[in-house]
Amino acid sequence: MNAPLYNSTILRLAASIPHHRRLQHPQASVEKRSPVCGSRVTIDVTLDDEGRVAEIGQEVRACALGQASASLMAAEAIGRDASELAAARDALAAFLAGERPDPGDWPGLDIFVPALPHKARHASIRLAFEAVAEAARLAGEKAR
Repeated sequence: MNAPLYNSTILRLAASIPHHRRLQHPQASVEKRSPVCGSRVTIDVTLDDEGRVAEIGQEVRACALGQASASLMAAEAIGRDASELAAARDALAAFLAGERPDPGDWPGLDIFVPALPHKARHASIRLAFEAVAEAARLAGEKAR
């Protein structure tokens, strides 16, 4: 393992993923998979009456970077709406692609700075954010 890439913060997050069980009755579920490494994340959500995430569940089968990303996502997703989740997804993707200098306002995403030169790892880092943004959008469409 590359020490700067797999640091103690990433490993701690990977070992403590919140909301790590699938929901019994989600309004939407989305699975995302990285064809590069085979990492897979499934996100379930329910929304409240205002269109904000009320419950989240997830199944994460990913490398430590994907697990850490899922941990950071799930720790802050409740109370967010689809547009906020899409903005976080887009900011993270732009950061990893070198299109912006920071990963946006989502707490903790700066831990992925050491992963910037490792392009093959970017898809795994993006999975949870891609899945939760899509799940919230789909749940919102169903609620209308």
